[in-house]
Amino acid sequence: MAAASAAGSAVAFKSAGNSHRKIANFSHISSKVKLPNLQCRSLRLFSSSGIKAQVATVEQMNIDATQKVEAPVVIITGASRGIGKAVALTLGKAGCKVLVNYARSSKEAEEVCKEIEAFGGQAISFGGDVSKEADVDSMIKAAIDSWGTVDVMINNAGITRDGLLMRMKTSQWQEVIDLNLTGVFLCTQAAAKVMMKKRKGRIINIASVVGLVGNVGQANYSAAKAGVIGFTKSVAKEYASRNINVNAVAPGFIASDMTAKLAGDFEKKIKEAIPLGRYGQPEEVAGLVEFLALNPAAAYITGQVLTIDGGMVM
Repeated sequence: MAAASAAGSAVAFKSAGNSHRKIANFSHISSKVKLPNLQCRSLRLFSSSGIKAQVATVEQMNIDATQKVEAPVVIITGASRGIGKAVALTLGKAGCKVLVNYARSSKEAEEVCKEIEAFGGQAISFGGDVSKEADVDSMIKAAIDSWGTVDVMINNAGITRDGLLMRMKTSQWQEVIDLNLTGVFLCTQAAAKVMMKKRKGRIINIASVVGLVGNVGQANYSAAKAGVIGFTKSVAKEYASRNINVNAVAPGFIASDMTAKLAGDFEKKIKEAIPLGRYGQPEEVAGLVEFLALNPAAAYITGQVLTIDGGMVM
């Protein structure tokens, strides 16, 4: 490139000495010959329109390529209702390709997919128990078979089996630990294998404020969510060198079917303990997850636990 520039400069420099003679000759010729102005004008118009058409084509190709690049593949566990559904719809609207995982609510999961497709997005549903390694492997394979990769893993699936510790059965403890903690381990491990190959990815684990402060009657749930928080920090350190961000979101009381069934007096006490005086909405949690999953400004955030609880835990 440097040699070509130098040669061009040399030619231009040598021709400069004869420029006054060429200009004089051109003036002499032009005084005798009438140039076809209409033809020249048509040529200029043709050239201009041709260039504009080429530019428009290139711009459209760039837009199409950008859209393909900017359509992350997202897996969301427990996405048929509640926070998971809100996250799925939010990311679907943002242009993501979404795998909607469910355990038993197949009809609800299909409805979520239809809503995403109505926005012009892409979605598939996958029924599977994320506490089982075989189901998790099949889920990851389904995403890869459909879209070629996994860019974002959102571990949201969870259950409760509440009861005071003195009366809690081993099965109540184990069911919660298996799904809420082991499920996060299995999904993260499987998704990270895909992300490591391309040295890029984001993992968001849905924890809970009870994992930070505990709660009466939820020793199993609190232990699982505290485990998710510790797990998040450890995995963030392990995968940081591979450009994989791992964070946790810890919601407080979020409006749901469960909160709708609470007695008035009990609900009043709960809200009195929340400085903002209300339940959070699933869409508010989804907005935070969207930021961590997609926003370039979140690229320097990893190993963090972001509470979204109306100020309940400070």
